[in-house]
Amino acid sequence: MSMRIGLGFDSHAFKPGVPLVIGGLKIDHPEGLAGHSDGDLLLHAITDALLGAVSAGDIGTFFPPTDPKWKGADSTVFLETALEEIALAGYKIVNIDCVLIMHRPKIVPIAGDMRGRVADLLGLDLKNVSIKGKTPEGLTQDGTAVAHVVALLESIDLPSEPKKMEALAEAPSEADIDGVLSTLVTGGRDTSALGRKLPTFDTDDLT
Repeated sequence: MSMRIGLGFDSHAFKPGVPLVIGGLKIDHPEGLAGHSDGDLLLHAITDALLGAVSAGDIGTFFPPTDPKWKGADSTVFLETALEEIALAGYKIVNIDCVLIMHRPKIVPIAGDMRGRVADLLGLDLKNVSIKGKTPEGLTQDGTAVAHVVALLESIDLPSEPKKMEALAEAPSEADIDGVLSTLVTGGRDTSALGRKLPTFDTDDLT
């Protein structure tokens, strides 16, 4: 079994007049996050961590911000693509560890709901999703939000060949081998009459 580690990062500025969505969770706050899509920086960072773990590029590789198709897009679409990529590469998620850095809103009171939403999106047990909230101590980052994510992946166990054809239909015994050799020598003929005295050939039987 092999392991892979991916690191994801994203940051967005706050912007009035747009909804705030973090980790797929809609949050009641006067400002949302500016971005080409819905601005969900946590799902963006998780997406990048997963793609990076299997060397599949980054979120911009699949969803360039210059493409109007992704304007206002739900970031769960990006995450689903990352999940497909790691599955194609033969991996699954073991756990993720996330850090959100912002002054407001406070993450700790909503971290439980956010963990539950992210766990559902990733198909993980809640115990395998960690989300921590931090404030940018003394830094001039009042108007921004930052996300760091580390993801651990492990290779998927694929069923092996049916035990090498059930050990080639189980190893033949010495009696089996003797029988095969006997068949080869006799050309597969019925030799059950051998060892018995056969009647003398009578030429009068010819017609």
